[in-house]
Amino acid sequence: MKALFFALLTSLLCASSAVAGDAAAGKVLSARCSACHGATGISVSPLWPNLAGQKEQYLVKQIKAFRDGVRKDPTMAPMVAGLTDEDVANLAAYFSSQK
Repeated sequence: MKALFFALLTSLLCASSAVAGDAAAGKVLSARCSACHGATGISVSPLWPNLAGQKEQYLVKQIKAFRDGVRKDPTMAPMVAGLTDEDVANLAAYFSSQK
């Protein structure tokens, strides 16, 4: 039973670290987001959400949903269309690190 518990715990830890991106690389990529979401993720308008301080995994999920067409938005779709999974992780790491 202990072995199963530790195997499960290890799997969860590995899965959560797989999302971790490079915030410095994300900062470079964030230029495309700044017109609406602000340079540090604080939106310039109440029409667009703040990204700063959001949970990293939440941001990954939402960006991928827009990229993959699960969430539909005519403004977001072209902005995220060319992002790789690594790009998404890096953007999420950057915005989640902002306050």
